Amino acid sequence: MRAEIRMSETMVDQASELNARQRWTVMVVCALALFLVGLDTTIVTIGLPQIAAGVSADPGRMAWVVDAYTVVFASLLITAGALADRFGRRRVFRTGLMVFGLASLACAVAPSLSFLIVARLAQGAGASMLSPVALAIVVNVMRDPAERARAIGVWGAVFGLSMAAGPVTGGALIAAFDWRSVFWINLPVVGVSLLLVAAVVPESRGSRWRRLDIPGQLLLVLFLGGLVALLIEGPHLGWLSPVVIVGYVLVLVVAIVFVLVESRSREPLIAPSLFRVVSFTGAVLGAVAIFVAFSLTLLVTTVLLQEGSGRSALAAGALTLPMAVAATVFAPISGNLVARVGPRLPLLGAGVAVVAAGVCLLIALSVWVTGLNVPLLVVGYVLLGVGVGLANAPITNTAVSGLPPDRAGVAGGTASTARQLGTALGVALGGSLVAQSASEDLATSTLAGWLVVMLCGGILILVSRTAVDARLG
Repeated sequence: MRAEIRMSETMVDQASELNARQRWTVMVVCALALFLVGLDTTIVTIGLPQIAAGVSADPGRMAWVVDAYTVVFASLLITAGALADRFGRRRVFRTGLMVFGLASLACAVAPSLSFLIVARLAQGAGASMLSPVALAIVVNVMRDPAERARAIGVWGAVFGLSMAAGPVTGGALIAAFDWRSVFWINLPVVGVSLLLVAAVVPESRGSRWRRLDIPGQLLLVLFLGGLVALLIEGPHLGWLSPVVIVGYVLVLVVAIVFVLVESRSREPLIAPSLFRVVSFTGAVLGAVAIFVAFSLTLLVTTVLLQEGSGRSALAAGALTLPMAVAATVFAPISGNLVARVGPRLPLLGAGVAVVAAGVCLLIALSVWVTGLNVPLLVVGYVLLGVGVGLANAPITNTAVSGLPPDRAGVAGGTASTARQLGTALGVALGGSLVAQSASEDLATSTLAGWLVVMLCGGILILVSRTAVDARLG
């Protein structure tokens, strides 16, 4: 143990010897991997119709292609961070890149939907070793608080940009090549990243190792996977069919057992006691809500634009560009607002923008069924992008501000898991709506989706009332 502690101290010293250019080079390398992770969450969504045709799959079940990745990613985030602290962050980071790259290769050559889903599961496992570990590497090399704050600001902007840029990038790749290109594109990026990691990223470990919570980890995977499976398969099996009713019961039992196990664990994966803090619970709900609204809208609109109005993947992706621009522009504005006036105002603004986006989408896609109102759809996209841009900084601020400093890492990890959970739930709900559209008209099949988006905006407005200002806390 003493030898390991001395090794850890040597690694920390290596990080402290880096000059400013080397530190920001490390930041760029880690941000490149982060961009890849975020991009793969949304780039596939635009190509679901083409993937369904390519592998001869039921379009209503294509949500699995997105959620197989997202559920595993969300479930393993905290454990991946613990493994990196124990066995070395650069080592786990490189392992994640290799797993992600090999899984991307498998996705690109997938002959069937089942094969593709398994490959996406592996890709999600690789992604879980990139996002939290890369952030830990950046925090380790950025010792000056002001420099670290700037780096984390850039970090948040890169992830938001990657999520928003996915549909445009995917549409362009599909137009130029085919759906498999959205996976092939990962390989050169992974190769360059591996070379740069070997050249410039120092090794480091955590000063204190977090014990692995294997029972909690397994239960979390079962809970998230079961919940998403019910949402995706419900329209096909029937929401009141015996199989689905048994699924409801099993998911509820797993959730109860998870809470009991985590309450008794010395180092739980997600401590239930954290949710006694109202501001933390609000931040988690806010993270889930904003990404449910974003991912549901993205999936449903891009599928309807292609299959409902006959637009190409490139045209459908291009229409989402204003959303990406709005999210990118308002992310730093939100960070400045949090620094100046606290998290409540930007959270409130995010909630109002998302509610308004839901209203625009309702009118553009559900009420005026005689023809798609493209200008109003674009306004809805812009408003949703404003909401996403405004929400992220205050959610992170609120998650960590109501807790002691030594629990900030756990709070941040849980908030990141909540974001991915929101993405998975939004995609699953969107997939259910797409499955129902085969037997119902456009207005009926999408109405519930835009009501959910408005509900998510309402949740953000309520959460803004519970927000805690880090400057005061």
